[in-house]
Amino acid sequence: MPSPYLDRPILEKHISEGGSDLGVNYALASMQGWRAQMEDAHTCMPQLKGELTDWAYFAVFDGHAGNTVAQYCSRNLLEHILATVFFDFKNYCPSDNNPEQVKEGIRQGFLDIDRHMHKVSHRDSWERSGSTAAAVMISPRYIYFINCGDSRTLLCHDGKVVFYTEDHKPFNPREKERIQNAGGSVTLQRVNGSLAVSRALGDFDFKEVEWRPQTEQLVSPEPEVCEVERTPEDEFLILACDGVWDAIGNEELCSFVRSRLQVCNDLRDICAQVIDLCLYKGSLDNISIIIICFPGAPQVSQEALQQEAALERHIDMKVEGGQNHCQIPP
Repeated sequence: MPSPYLDRPILEKHISEGGSDLGVNYALASMQGWRAQMEDAHTCMPQLKGELTDWAYFAVFDGHAGNTVAQYCSRNLLEHILATVFFDFKNYCPSDNNPEQVKEGIRQGFLDIDRHMHKVSHRDSWERSGSTAAAVMISPRYIYFINCGDSRTLLCHDGKVVFYTEDHKPFNPREKERIQNAGGSVTLQRVNGSLAVSRALGDFDFKEVEWRPQTEQLVSPEPEVCEVERTPEDEFLILACDGVWDAIGNEELCSFVRSRLQVCNDLRDICAQVIDLCLYKGSLDNISIIIICFPGAPQVSQEALQQEAALERHIDMKVEGGQNHCQIPP
């Protein structure tokens, strides 16, 4: 069996940025890293069309056992969500006064795309891949956090993490109970000793009991959806695959991004710096991150720039002093 890892990491970064009239600016960076295949995918839509022009949608997908499901979801998940009856503008109108309707539409969209992919995978002989999904839909009043698997999203304001999604791991008591009720087991912290996440899109080898509902299979495609009311103190969102979270914690990443925003006005550079940091800290996975800034995000400040310049001078002096100390006398 070929190794899932390379002898040397692929360090090329794919970086993009964008924004909208809604005051939402974002940047994305991704890198294959040590993995033999790039299985991450993403979607960035800072301003939707039609009836939802004041909404935005962002998502990251972390594929496993191939990239087919992750790529398909990056192209089609939003379409399946908006095709549900809960986003049917003739009969319903998604309203910020009724977040439960929006949440049910998102949940149903996940179940619908998973059901559709199950049929297509048999017809087209897809690889047996799956994917996590971490996404946000941003309305004028709410941020809808959407999570299925162990990619993660967090919201920072006033320099603190005020919300983050919970990873769906097989050893979590609620997830373990569902797995056991479906006739499976959790061995080595994996579903049947194999899969490291308890919820995912795809992974149809774990969804073959026809009489069981989708949400009661060994691996569930049902997302957790939470709404958080927006405030002027909201600074930024971070969406990332576990190639980031395996290397750095929530609070540490929030602090790092916030400090960089005070000395760098290029979100692309900050995303790239996060990837470099994760690689340095030992991440062996594909690495993907989206940073979304709100109007309340920190701005570049003269004080922070001066502190950074002083620190760089101090480091340079230490390095030069160390080099001089190590020189061999003639």
